[in-house]
Amino acid sequence: MDCSLQSACDYACPFDCIIFDLDDTLYPSNTGIAEACKKNIEDFLVEKCGFPESEASSLRVQLFQKYGSTLAGLRALGHDIGADDYHGFVHGRLPYEKIKPDPELRNLLCSINQRKLVFTNSDRAHTMKVLDRLGIRDCFEQIICFETINPNIFKSSRPDEFPVLLKPSIDAMKIAVDIAAVDPLRTLFLDDSVRNVAAGKALGLRTVLVGKTVKTSEADYALETVNNLGQVIPEIWVSRSDGADQRITRTRSQVDSPLSTTTVGA
Repeated sequence: MDCSLQSACDYACPFDCIIFDLDDTLYPSNTGIAEACKKNIEDFLVEKCGFPESEASSLRVQLFQKYGSTLAGLRALGHDIGADDYHGFVHGRLPYEKIKPDPELRNLLCSINQRKLVFTNSDRAHTMKVLDRLGIRDCFEQIICFETINPNIFKSSRPDEFPVLLKPSIDAMKIAVDIAAVDPLRTLFLDDSVRNVAAGKALGLRTVLVGKTVKTSEADYALETVNNLGQVIPEIWVSRSDGADQRITRTRSQVDSPLSTTTVGA
């Protein structure tokens, strides 16, 4: 049945897939990981690229704003920087111990029956470490990361041969949507970046700005934390059964505490 032709069905099955960003989305931005990452990037610019220490911070910001990441900017400018070397330096010294297991998030994810994917600009090694620290790696069907979007960069003969593609590039977003094989109109996309959310909206995704209480014009929803998903978008838990609309019955306390909806094994 075409859900777009049935208003009741529209309400019953609004999303077929939910795509989550990783950093500062699946864990809080106040863990210190982001600040440590910025410091490591600046150290990379000084130690590996020879830039003056006094210019590292402003250069990092400039490259991020223009190219989407420092790595993308350095390679676009002709610096022969290997992606593995860069990610190993920037992520290899992060204080991962600051990311704690999140049983509440795990139970929330386990209660969602739709497809669940991670789409991040980070490399796979970092992504897996974060998911393992949170205790939620097995909650996701698919991981779309730096290597997924940039497979050719590892066989390039010169740094500008294959431009690095990352969110919020529309090209990167299109690749992710194609790889995930989703209908953008029936896909919910969560990210903490206003620019990434805007790119998702431009591609037709339903968008959620995480880490904010007020949504932007490009965000359909705003979440202070990802654990507020049940309170803000309860229609995720609406299902259809036997041809009739069927809403999953959950009390207010169950919505407020995902821990009560799903039991997680040891």
